[in-house]
Amino acid sequence: MTLRVLGIDPGLTRCGVGVVDVAPDRSASLVHVGVIRSGADEAIEVRLAAVARGIREVIGAHSPSVVAVERVFAQQNRSTVMGTAQASGVALLLAAESGLPAATHTPSEVKAAITGYGAADKRQVQTMVARILRLEELPRPADAADALALALCHAWRGAPATSATNTGRALTPAQRAWAQAERASRR
Repeated sequence: MTLRVLGIDPGLTRCGVGVVDVAPDRSASLVHVGVIRSGADEAIEVRLAAVARGIREVIGAHSPSVVAVERVFAQQNRSTVMGTAQASGVALLLAAESGLPAATHTPSEVKAAITGYGAADKRQVQTMVARILRLEELPRPADAADALALALCHAWRGAPATSATNTGRALTPAQRAWAQAERASRR
């Protein structure tokens, strides 16, 4: 059964949203990708309302099964982390209001799942997301690619590992690395 995941890279100025369908063999296809924007000069409540409106539209249009949100981590810039945390809270609230399970993943978890390397840079994540989803161009901006990476990470973490011989499709290097890490963690 295919799992439809909405990934959200929270932010006030740019909130990345990406929806992917992931099959049991971990192959994935793009359903939707975009960025919800709000003006830096607008009041915080107006910006959060814009984020909420955009997420509601994506949930309504694409009916995801689950929502994956980037876990907020400490940053030097307090105002940036506060805005990110507020947008994250809106995303988690909307998931709950929609009756959808939600999960959070750290940036390093996502990078490891997608590239096989927890300290990968933005370009490496964009490149792997494009390869996994068989896109002709890199998803832009980086917030959009990050949202897709979050969705893929969540689907792969929850999906059973399968081998290429069972599915007829070769796993990507990142999928193989992730499956190996999952097996090692069970020992």
